[in-house]
Amino acid sequence: MPRLSTWTLSVLPLLVLSLAYLAQSYISPLGPAPHLGFGLRWYGVTFSSLVGHAQAFVMSPLHALSKAQPGSEAQAPLVPQHSQIIDSGVPVEAVSEAPSEVAVDTAADVDPRPKFKRRIVAVGDIHGDLLNAHRVLQMARVVDEDGLWTGEVDVFVQTGDIIDRGDDTIALYEWLEELREQAHGMGGSVVSLLGNHEWMNAIGDWRYVFPSEIETFGSISARQKAVTTGWLANIWASNYTTAARLPLHGLLGPPNTDYPPPEDSQYVRANAGPLSHAAFSFVHGGLAPSYPNLQPFPSAINNISASLLHRLRSRDPQPPPHPPHSYPGLPVGTTREEARLYGSDGPLWYRGWAEENEAKVCAQVNQVLEKTGTRRMVMGHTPNLHSIVAKCGGKVLIIDTGISHAYGGVLSALSVEYTLEPVSSGGWREQEVVKALYADQDDELLAHATRDLAGNELL
Repeated sequence: MPRLSTWTLSVLPLLVLSLAYLAQSYISPLGPAPHLGFGLRWYGVTFSSLVGHAQAFVMSPLHALSKAQPGSEAQAPLVPQHSQIIDSGVPVEAVSEAPSEVAVDTAADVDPRPKFKRRIVAVGDIHGDLLNAHRVLQMARVVDEDGLWTGEVDVFVQTGDIIDRGDDTIALYEWLEELREQAHGMGGSVVSLLGNHEWMNAIGDWRYVFPSEIETFGSISARQKAVTTGWLANIWASNYTTAARLPLHGLLGPPNTDYPPPEDSQYVRANAGPLSHAAFSFVHGGLAPSYPNLQPFPSAINNISASLLHRLRSRDPQPPPHPPHSYPGLPVGTTREEARLYGSDGPLWYRGWAEENEAKVCAQVNQVLEKTGTRRMVMGHTPNLHSIVAKCGGKVLIIDTGISHAYGGVLSALSVEYTLEPVSSGGWREQEVVKALYADQDDELLAHATRDLAGNELL
């Protein structure tokens, strides 16, 4: 019988113990046998440590081989790693000069429901003044000093009357179209409305056109073509409406989502839920209580508007402008609804919200808000040269302050900051902060409303 070497006799028992340890570790549902790890001490080193050293000694050639193989990865240890034990029997990692912070699972404290924010800026009549328009939009953080979209506003609304009373018509419309494209590229929106002066030019009413502004187009005929069938008329037809409805939350739909929505619309549930009427209306003049085409809002108005604009663009030949020629009026074939749109109680010319006393206004405003699915109505058209006007707790907002140098009014913008955030106790909290922003005077808080919505579901 061959004699075993001393090395073999020393290592073989350790290998047997190691195999027994591994077998017990993987077979026993209770995990590694505690007596193998803590039953015997030898100069402060556990028996399982000896087993581990023996395993490492025997397996070292294999580990060296695996490291030598290109592309191979280090293997996880086959046995659990125990804390090193010192003479006192206290794990090394427990001995420190300062206690370590205990990790706390805060995931349960974080509400998974997202907080929603939207910032809206609206500006009234500009009337041919590029310099003051730039000052206002920069002051409101819509554009930077170079006139480029900042991304600090989600929606910018302009309520019409960009044209007339000034010379910067071409530059203003080109700039706003550039902003529209820039905003779209950064996830924002520009909402543009036709004012009564855009419509006057489309009809041929040039009473407020400066001769110096005509020169910027090159000639009377070039200007007439631009505003009737040319590039400017095309922009009005494509990117401008007469009325706008702006939901405060995306669940209610994008800008100009109708209220009430069609029965097959994906926004029916949201517009009938807790966020119903969480929207603003925008027109140039005003939505008169007597105006018959308020629903669905805004498409009932905008469909009539598109029809009349098409009728005006289709006149052949186009009538010469007034003055010096006679007033051309609305084209032959204009419907009663189209004529009413351009009438004194239509959304382009109505001034009742601005001129009537507040008691009468507040007695009528809720019925219009209810029909249009909105909480507040915003309009320009009737200038107050000192400030933005808020009536009925901010339900009526009149934002024409005579920005153009032709009027000499204050430079202003309307700011709306809307938030919807979850409440830890359940439900949601809505907040609207409506401010008048001024370039040369202190800003003014016009309305601050907070609403608590019960339940976790918004649909």
